[in-house]
Amino acid sequence: MYGSATALWLDSSLAGFDHLFLSIQHWFAEHLGGILTPLMRVISFLGEKGWPFFLLALLFILFASTRDLGVCIFGAVCCGALISNIILKDMVARIRPFLSGNVEYELWWMAAGSAAEDGFSFPSGHVTACAAGMTAITLMRGKKWIGPSVVIVLLMMISRTYLMAHYPSDVVAAMIIGVLSGVISWFITQLIFRFLNRKRNKVPLFGFILDFDIRDILPFKIPGPARKAKKAAAPKARETAAGDDDVKTYPAKRARAAAPAADDVKPAVPADSEAAAPARTRRTAAAPAESAKPAAPARTGGRHALPEGAAGTAKKRTPGSYQGKH
Repeated sequence: MYGSATALWLDSSLAGFDHLFLSIQHWFAEHLGGILTPLMRVISFLGEKGWPFFLLALLFILFASTRDLGVCIFGAVCCGALISNIILKDMVARIRPFLSGNVEYELWWMAAGSAAEDGFSFPSGHVTACAAGMTAITLMRGKKWIGPSVVIVLLMMISRTYLMAHYPSDVVAAMIIGVLSGVISWFITQLIFRFLNRKRNKVPLFGFILDFDIRDILPFKIPGPARKAKKAAAPKARETAAGDDDVKTYPAKRARAAAPAADDVKPAVPADSEAAAPARTRRTAAAPAESAKPAAPARTGGRHALPEGAAGTAKKRTPGSYQGKH
């Protein structure tokens, strides 16, 4: 009945863990009179094949400001479906709880509404798609989405085990796969849009992919996310660069660029104006002190020449006479 040794190992090793959580949910199903069953069916339907996230991704891709978010969600759900539904389900081939031959599980499945399910059990495709989509939204739009994402994924996990479509170990593994798928898609999306933005001026198609908005071609207005402001600094940057080149090339322009503006040049203050009065007063006050010192007469004839007027007082030198100290 089991398709692989991995399925046998899961049933034997995680039997206690699976039985505990399934019994708790069956207790709620019995004591609440089946009130939870319609709600769990609706939640489970919203995760069928990941179609809500595919539609959400398509909607976001139509608008330029949310295109990266739509691509990330789409990639995350596709990556999760590839790992869970295409690779692991058939590889592990684990039978669903109500078809496993366990009579108790079959009775619990009937009490929860006998939801029809086909295919294998491990891992849950519903939970994988939900976890992948919500992880992509959280990574693209910030920490404020952590709380809603945790609540939505937990509700999907509970709905699948409540309806006895999966073991608890199936949904836990699916949640891990979904989170990893969202991280992988986020990383690839960052690389893609970084490349498109870097090459958008060289390849017109890349600019069209980034800037196209569905509202530009519709004949009527529809509500949507706010548009991104277009960058208008590029022409100014080019003009500034051209001006710098001219200044470097032509000396006259370089001199004009280095010269101060006319408004910045302060007019010279006339010597006889009021603004120069304090300085003139200081010079006048200092004049007597300077005039009190006798001016030294100009000297001529080298360093041994006497001042003018002192020639009469100098002693006449007689050849052969002693001129030293007495």
